Amino acid sequence: MSLDSAEASPSSSRDWFFPSPSFIHSTSNSPQSPNYPRKFSTIPRHSRSSHTDWKPPKTSTFRSVSSYGSAAYGDPKYGRVRRRIELRRREKMAKQEKEDPVLEQKRDVSKAVSGVKTAIGEMGIRDFGQRVKIRWQMASYIAILITAFGSFVHKNFSLHNQVIDLQDQISTMNIRLQACNTSDTFDTISILQEGNHANSEGMGPRLVSVSISFGGMLIFAMMLGLVSDAISEKLDSLRKGRSEVVEQNHTLILGWSDKLGSLLNQLVIANESLGGGIVVVMAERDKEEMELDIAKMEFDFRGTSVICRSGSPLILADLKKVSVSKARAIVVLADDGNADQSDARALRTVLSLTGVKEGLRGHIVVELSDLDNEVLVKLVGGELVETVVAHDVIGRLMIQCARQPGLAQIWEDILGFENCEFYIKRWPQLDGMQFEDVLISFPDAIPCGVKVASRGGKIILNPEDSYVLQEGDEVLVIAEDDDTYAPGALPMVNGASFMHIARPARKPQKILLCGWRRDVDDMIVVLDAFLAPGSELWMFNEVVESERERKLIDGGLDLSRLVNITLVHREGNAVIRRHLESLPLESFDSILILADESVEDSAIQADSRSLATLLLIRDIQAKRLPYREAMVTRGQRGSFSRGSWIGEMQQASDRSVIISEILDPRTKNLLSMSKISDYVLSNELVSMALAMVAEDRQINDVLEELFAEEGNELHIRLAELYLHEGEEMSFYEIILRARQKREIVIGYRLENAERAVINPPNKNERRRWSVKDVFVVITEKV
Repeated sequence: MSLDSAEASPSSSRDWFFPSPSFIHSTSNSPQSPNYPRKFSTIPRHSRSSHTDWKPPKTSTFRSVSSYGSAAYGDPKYGRVRRRIELRRREKMAKQEKEDPVLEQKRDVSKAVSGVKTAIGEMGIRDFGQRVKIRWQMASYIAILITAFGSFVHKNFSLHNQVIDLQDQISTMNIRLQACNTSDTFDTISILQEGNHANSEGMGPRLVSVSISFGGMLIFAMMLGLVSDAISEKLDSLRKGRSEVVEQNHTLILGWSDKLGSLLNQLVIANESLGGGIVVVMAERDKEEMELDIAKMEFDFRGTSVICRSGSPLILADLKKVSVSKARAIVVLADDGNADQSDARALRTVLSLTGVKEGLRGHIVVELSDLDNEVLVKLVGGELVETVVAHDVIGRLMIQCARQPGLAQIWEDILGFENCEFYIKRWPQLDGMQFEDVLISFPDAIPCGVKVASRGGKIILNPEDSYVLQEGDEVLVIAEDDDTYAPGALPMVNGASFMHIARPARKPQKILLCGWRRDVDDMIVVLDAFLAPGSELWMFNEVVESERERKLIDGGLDLSRLVNITLVHREGNAVIRRHLESLPLESFDSILILADESVEDSAIQADSRSLATLLLIRDIQAKRLPYREAMVTRGQRGSFSRGSWIGEMQQASDRSVIISEILDPRTKNLLSMSKISDYVLSNELVSMALAMVAEDRQINDVLEELFAEEGNELHIRLAELYLHEGEEMSFYEIILRARQKREIVIGYRLENAERAVINPPNKNERRRWSVKDVFVVITEKV
């Protein structure tokens, strides 16, 4: 707007600048020019700019307004009213400032406007030449203030509308909550309404809200995934057997084979008296598969816990996982398959065990397949290792059983923990007592040896009667359990009258060996030591005769050093009848049926082959014996009809003994019911020996002597060697009479009984005996 237009319309100049009463009041009190606002408001713009001698008029409307206001406010009559109004106004303003942050901004703007007006008034007093400039600045400030004020007012209205909308929503929710009449739900919804960002309005806030929602969901999903993965990994580790076993004084089994079931059964029986124990099995198989196979085993665990872990015994980390350093015994099973590879793996396992940094608390029991590898394993393991050569043990057992029918059942009772077994313990009250008195000092056990402390703990089986127990000596006994026996007072036993006991002379025997395996050379050596001079050993198998000698020589057999036996070779298949008919089967004293190495890996197939060979041999023998009809008509067996097939084979069994090697324990039921053959449970007997050595490593020395060619062995003696027909004696008296030939009687089998009784009870009770009874003794080999 120009000055000319302002002069032409005086009303527009008033509209352009009309100071507020507060501004007039503040400028009228200026010490420099108290009436300056009044003059400024009445001078036309063009007159002030062109006439320098212009004087203001004497009257002014602004002066009268100011005077009126001053008079009204200065009147004491209105002072109290003015203070009340002012107080209410301030309270109202304070309340509005608390409720709405926009009032704070308005107050700041009013302060700024007041400051601007004051500054303009002060500048107008100093210099009239700057008035125009100041007015333009004031106009700019006012325009800015009006714009800001307009925005604040708009925002205030917007917030006011939002408050109204929220109040409407709250009212609606209150109505719903009252209808539901649930106070807890009201609290939850109120919290959600107050803090939920999903109720934001506008494009920007909604985008932010959606982003926050998706971000929260993503973070929650990530956290849930991490937790789920951690739990799944831990469960997978437990399921696959990767977790560490926190146990001690447990029995650790390394490896998996067909002997594991029998071994676990024996360990369970051994731990029953202790209320159960811990057995840990580690093999290179899946943990779930191992647990499933163990659960299928047909025996009661009797409080023993079996823990399975997946791992390799060749890795120290896996050995540490099963607490190998805290185990009281470690059993290394031979793998099924090639004997050399199995023994090589056993050797590496022993090397890994000896390399454990923490050391081993218990001893190591290693099952080997070949006797030639025993020396190397003992060299590596040293004093920690006890070895059990499976094939050698079974071969020796079969030879002993072939020479003495019924001995297989005796060994089964002694090696297993179900009946009686060997125990070694020190009894200080026996110090200074002779061994012949020690023999009758245990009412619930039978002493059979002494562990001599003065000879480095060497075990002497069947010592002399005059041996006196010294301090530190321990007694080897056969008892039901280690806590079922104790020495008592010497019983009153009648002195055993002298009876001449003549041992039967050994006679030459004719033995047939069916089947082939790699330790045949060792069996030949043992047979040569046991049999009388002039004996014959017929070897019938599918190996070509030209290759047999080469294999026997490679196995270490020196044919020129055989003294008592002569080898006779026959080639053929043991399950083909015409091949068997070419042999003089009715003339053999004993027949040994081995689990052939061609089917040794499969227990069922090997047992099926052995059973087929057994039945064919018995049928051929029964048909070749000319006196079979007379024997059957006598009815000695009684349970079978005249001329029956099974009856004829049983009569044939009286002429020759057949010992079958059985791998699967379930097969023994077929043989025990037919009673046409004796058998050796190869896997079960080896498992029993492993379990016994694992429980007490000293027992291994006892077993090695009983299986060896020299020293003492188990024998079955006829009762006529110790008593007369119908003689009445106690078991103690029989023990003392057998000592005349330095033999220890450990049990008996009555004439009509099917099984022998080892460590009988009531040993001092007298009874009438028959010469057809038999006694089981420990005696020196002749």
